Amino acid sequence: MSEFELFKNWLKHVSFLTEEDCSLFESYLKTKQLHAKEHFLTEGKTCQEIGFVNHGSFRTYYLSDDKEINTRFVFENDFVVDYDSFLEAKPSKYFIEALEDSEIVTFNLQALLNAYHQSHNWERFGRLMAEQSYKLTTKRVESFLFLDGEQRYLDLLKNEPQIFDRIPLYHIASYLGMERESLSRLRKKIAGK
Repeated sequence: MSEFELFKNWLKHVSFLTEEDCSLFESYLKTKQLHAKEHFLTEGKTCQEIGFVNHGSFRTYYLSDDKEINTRFVFENDFVVDYDSFLEAKPSKYFIEALEDSEIVTFNLQALLNAYHQSHNWERFGRLMAEQSYKLTTKRVESFLFLDGEQRYLDLLKNEPQIFDRIPLYHIASYLGMERESLSRLRKKIAGK
């Protein structure tokens, strides 16, 4: 199996891209290994590439008064990227860090633009990626507008239970907008029901 096979299989199974579409893109792909705690992106740098996660996990976070605030977790068969920085070629406000030893398949903006020009299927893929990014951002913002901490926790437990197996609780607490101690009390309260 080639180092890009997982990515190509994912593309073909979750979208409408053909083998020919994938072969247009393959020469632009690179594989990267990141160790746990290694950064894919740091604040102030421009996000130069998108990474498809073959294996491993990542977190996106920003600093507020020297405190790390987690905004997203990414696992296998998903993408690590700061889309705003990537598409606008501007400095990122975020850090993206590997939480485990990870392998990603990367490509840059020029590769994506070349693919758009060569295939309408790639243009459609790009539009769907943008829509997915918008949906994730909207869901995240609305969770803080309309749900309290307990509701956010229960929603995460219901919809993304794998997070609790792979992500340390202090990162989850930050993601949910609470202190670790508050999350521990909440978990005990819910377990006791």
